[in-house]
Amino acid sequence: MLKKIGIGLVVVVVAFVVVVATRPDTFTVERSTTITSSPEVAFALVNDFRKWAEWSPWEKLDPTMKKTFDAVSSGPGAGYGWAGNDKVGEGRMNIESTKPNQEIAIRLEFIKPWQAVNQTHFTFAQTGSTTKVTWTLNGNANFFMKAMSLFKSSDDMIGPDFEKGLSQLKVISETEAKRQLEEAQRLAAEAAKAAAAAATAAATPPPVTPAHKK
Repeated sequence: MLKKIGIGLVVVVVAFVVVVATRPDTFTVERSTTITSSPEVAFALVNDFRKWAEWSPWEKLDPTMKKTFDAVSSGPGAGYGWAGNDKVGEGRMNIESTKPNQEIAIRLEFIKPWQAVNQTHFTFAQTGSTTKVTWTLNGNANFFMKAMSLFKSSDDMIGPDFEKGLSQLKVISETEAKRQLEEAQRLAAEAAKAAAAAATAAATPPPVTPAHKK
C-alpha cells in the first residue's frame, strides 16, 4: 500500500514538473495611462530615482524601507537600491539609456526573496495636449515563476501595481503641469503689465518746468 502511495506521489511530482517545464520561458507585463500634459513632466518623474517616492506603488508598502542612491540619481548611469520587508524585498535598478521625453530603459535586479534580472521600459508618446505613458516589464521565467504562473500569472501579480503607480504618476504629472501653466501665465501677465507701464511712461511727455525770471 505504501509502495503504491509512493509511486503515486512520484507520478504526481513528475507530472507537475513536466507541466511547469512547458510554461513559457519569458513573460511580459504592460500597462498604460494617458496624462493631460506634455511628456517632459512625467519623464522627469521617472528619469530621477529620487522622485520615485512620489509615485512608486511600492514605496508605501514599507515606510521604513532602506534606500540607497548612487552619486548619479537621474539619467543614464543612475543607480538606486532598496531593501525592505517581505512585500518589497531587496533589489537594484540602473538606468541604461534614455531618449529625452520619449523612452527610459532600466535594468531591474531582484535579490530577495528571489534572484532575477529583468528589463523595464517606459515610453512617452505625445498626442496633442496629452501623453501616453507605457510601463513594460520583460523577463525570463525560472522554474519557481513558471510554477507560480499555474496559479497566478506574472501579469496578475505585477499588473495591479503598475496600474497604481501609473495612476499616481498621472495625478502628480497633471498637478505639476497645471502649476507650471499657472506660473507661466502669472509671469506673462507680469511681463505684459511691466511692458505696458514702460510704454505709458515712454509716451508721456516730461513735465514742463517754468523758466525763472531774473
